[in-house]
Amino acid sequence: MHTLKRFYWSLNRAYRALVINRPYHVFTGLVVLTILAAFGMTNFKLDASADSLTLENDTSIDYLREISKRYQSGDFLVLTYTPKADIFSDESINTLKQLRDELANVDGVASVYSMIDVPLLYSPMRSLAEQKESTLTLLTPGVDRAQVKQEFLTSPIYRDMLLSPDGTTSAILLNLKVNNQYIEMARHRDALRLKAKNGELNEAEMRELERVTAEFLDYRTATAAQDATRVEIVRGIVEKYRDRAQIFLGGVTMITSDMIAYIKSDLVVFGSALLLFMVFMLAFLFRQWRFVILPLTACLMSVTLMLGWLSWIDWRLTVISSNFVALLLIMVFAFTIYMVVRYRELHAIDPDMDQADLVLQTVRDMAVPCLYSALTTIVAFMSLVMSGIRPVIDFGWMMTIGLVVGFILVFVVLPAGLMILPKGEPKDRGDNSAALTVKFSRLAEFHGGKILLVTLLAVLISVWGITKLEVENRFVDYFKSDSEIHQGLSVIDRQLGGTVTLDIILDAEKNTVEVLEADAVSDSGEDDPFAEAASDSPGAEAFDEEDPFAEMGDEDAFADSESSSKTQPSYWFSVNGLDQIKKLHNYLESLPEVGKVQSLATVYQLAHDINKGKLNDFELNVLRNMLSDDIKNFLIKPYLVDDVQQTRITLRVIETTPDLKRAELVERIRQYAITEGGFKPEQVNFTGMLVLYNNMLQSLFASQIATIGVVFVAIMLMMMLLFRSVKIAFIAILPNMIAAGTVLGAMGLAGIPLDMMTTTIAAIVVGVGVDQAIQYFYRFRTEFAHDGNYVEAMHRSHASIGRAMYYTSVTIIVGFSILMLSEFIPSIYFGVLTAFAMLMAVIGSLTLLPKLILLIKPFGPGK
Repeated sequence: MHTLKRFYWSLNRAYRALVINRPYHVFTGLVVLTILAAFGMTNFKLDASADSLTLENDTSIDYLREISKRYQSGDFLVLTYTPKADIFSDESINTLKQLRDELANVDGVASVYSMIDVPLLYSPMRSLAEQKESTLTLLTPGVDRAQVKQEFLTSPIYRDMLLSPDGTTSAILLNLKVNNQYIEMARHRDALRLKAKNGELNEAEMRELERVTAEFLDYRTATAAQDATRVEIVRGIVEKYRDRAQIFLGGVTMITSDMIAYIKSDLVVFGSALLLFMVFMLAFLFRQWRFVILPLTACLMSVTLMLGWLSWIDWRLTVISSNFVALLLIMVFAFTIYMVVRYRELHAIDPDMDQADLVLQTVRDMAVPCLYSALTTIVAFMSLVMSGIRPVIDFGWMMTIGLVVGFILVFVVLPAGLMILPKGEPKDRGDNSAALTVKFSRLAEFHGGKILLVTLLAVLISVWGITKLEVENRFVDYFKSDSEIHQGLSVIDRQLGGTVTLDIILDAEKNTVEVLEADAVSDSGEDDPFAEAASDSPGAEAFDEEDPFAEMGDEDAFADSESSSKTQPSYWFSVNGLDQIKKLHNYLESLPEVGKVQSLATVYQLAHDINKGKLNDFELNVLRNMLSDDIKNFLIKPYLVDDVQQTRITLRVIETTPDLKRAELVERIRQYAITEGGFKPEQVNFTGMLVLYNNMLQSLFASQIATIGVVFVAIMLMMMLLFRSVKIAFIAILPNMIAAGTVLGAMGLAGIPLDMMTTTIAAIVVGVGVDQAIQYFYRFRTEFAHDGNYVEAMHRSHASIGRAMYYTSVTIIVGFSILMLSEFIPSIYFGVLTAFAMLMAVIGSLTLLPKLILLIKPFGPGK
């Protein structure tokens, strides 16, 4: 205890010598530091990449990268094309051709698929020899366009993909080049990260991890800039055709680019509006310029120092952590309000007090409650680190560091500024807000029973609402209905086969692979596996009677193709393998949530249609080698890798399906594949954006429970430490638990699902709400010590600290309501729900909290 007292007096002397006696030096140093930080903001970056929006240590993203590289299937952009003229008219087709040609020349576009590019296989049905000799497309002279339209609408290959059911809208798919360097760098970094997590890295590997991480971040930045530029180029091309067609753009790259634009806009609009409102509040409440300038200086310095530091170390804001700027402004603003209100109260009580003593007394009175307020809020944000979601973790750390910086600046900038500026006359003579807050205390005194009854009702409704809370949400609903993203995604989702991709990866059984490898190295002379099959197979007669290869004359189907002669046998391109794929493919098409399904089943159906009957393995291999390269690249290569005996089924999920449950959908598919499809569990794997997104969503519930639990326990312990009372800790936390529950219940009742932004609201509300409870309890204890009267102490507390709570709550509520101006729906929900939760928190702190104090009497019996 003696050591603690010595430390306290030493700190007090140092603070007085530095801040009180040398305010100009302190202020100059802070200004210089802020300017240096501001220079770093030129390097400020936002990150909305898939890498920044996934679970921490989620192995699914590494598997997705592996599959993308193996099948060379990268990202894509989708355009919906709805011409003003008939879509099959010469005018519309010529416009589409011009548009296609321009898009194909965009840097980074590997290929373009539209209804004028894809091979026609049923318009009319032709033999393999004819298919190999020439590929028909919609641009081929003499094709029957009515027949082509039917192929696009009904064929197993093109239906639900190229042409909308009403025949007015077509899709243009821009396949982007696979960035193999990006994949390799990311996988190398993640492998080192995993070793580091397991404590297996040596010093050399630690240095390697630092180097690789920095290089990958730089490369990702450059790649993101190229992607954004490409999107803008595509938009520029599309703009030239707006007079001839309605065109919407979609795709992950475009969404990422627009999300960053939305976040930047929110930062500017929300930040500017919040600052203007803070200026108005300070001017309206205090009517003294120094109490406008100094709080704003502390707020702006805090944000500038943090953003500058984050920019210097290249720690990027994401969709979630972008809210850190607004929250830090509001939290620092709250501390300044508490300081200013107390300073004005002391100045009014003793106008002749020396300025240094007045400032020091204000600091002494507010240091402990503000410190504990900061610590409880830090605990709330630190709990987000447990979420397992990278942007949420970053948000927690940024707010933690920002609160430390903000707390220090408030207790340096305000006191130093007050020492520099003239003392002025005391003007704290009460205001309308004081009268309002005292009305709340009278409500607690005379209508306490009604308060408890309303609280109980709110708890019951909240519990009911929480049981309805879900994490399932539609990506299309993240954007306003009049935005290009929403309109484009809606058209693609409802008319062109769905939006979110899911890949089902099927591996051949190990013993099957061994047999195929043995066949591949065996001598093909006397033991020709096709010799007997060619004569004895069930399909042989069909080939004799109506040979689909007859028009080729004596030409050997394999003679002129070096690649064909080296084609490795594949289980998946056999009758047994294709039958398995077709069964699963047909099941997927029967699911209402599933749109377009693509797999080897489509080429299998084509082979059946060409042969007019069932095929055997020999005929399938002949057919595979007979197909033109165009058709093989379109129908086989994206779905088969012979080297690893693996195939994939790719499908798109219709997000607008009512009651879509992603996790249940994946599990249903898995169970069918194992129980009905004849696959073993180890053969079936899932990947794609749906898997990554679902993993993140499913972690939100556990994250929410863990976050709130940690916050409540930690804050209870801190309150017990501060007030040495279990009763006070319970009373302080209860109104904020109810406020957090109320907002979660309201989300459940309103059908608003949890997402990465709304999942942080409960922790924010509890942290900020307990901040107010601590301030109120600390002031109540001081007021109660004067006369030991609970009721009078309550009225005085409402008239003093209650005013500061009112000021800060109004600022928070109005400030977050400004987010309704956002173009990003999750930001709107975040702003509205946070404002609602803070309204519930301040009402609870001004009504339920004092009523509980009057009932439980935590400071003794009183008078």
